[in-house]
Amino acid sequence: MEHTTRGTPAPGYVARDKALGGTASRNEDVIRRFTWVIDSINVHLEELRFLWAKALGISGPRWMILMALMDLDQDDGVPVNAVSRKLHVDSSFVTTQSKLLEKKGLLRRKTSAEDARIVQMSLTDKAYKLIAGLAAQQEALNEFIFSELSDKQLGDLTDILAALQNRLEKATLKVVVDT
Repeated sequence: MEHTTRGTPAPGYVARDKALGGTASRNEDVIRRFTWVIDSINVHLEELRFLWAKALGISGPRWMILMALMDLDQDDGVPVNAVSRKLHVDSSFVTTQSKLLEKKGLLRRKTSAEDARIVQMSLTDKAYKLIAGLAAQQEALNEFIFSELSDKQLGDLTDILAALQNRLEKATLKVVVDT
């Protein structure tokens, strides 16, 4: 059976259908397209992170550490492992990169008063000032990017993507267990 999109065969669909033994569905095409769109969005977000990081004279991953700290810090610092979980990276990577950010004067690292094994990180005033200097550009860019979505639509989309993220995390664990 040949599937169509608006009256024409979906690109590459027939070949995939044959490769899958004729079991492919239109739903799989939508899922495949969705994953490509998400991948493309991620590439563009990476490019933007690189540009913001470059403005501060740091790398993209270091920019992400600063952003994670801005998001997580409640005035008492953030443990390395909390940042590594948020960024989905190993805590040794965060430790190494945070030491470099500390040398640049963008981050403070201090041993936790409750547990000497835990290092609490926080942004310096210098980091806040540099990031604040980019705020107007970021706000204008966000307005451009999200102008076609109402606050409710953006909230709903974010909720849907967060639920999908949760399902993907569970699916990853399922694949690990099943293999």
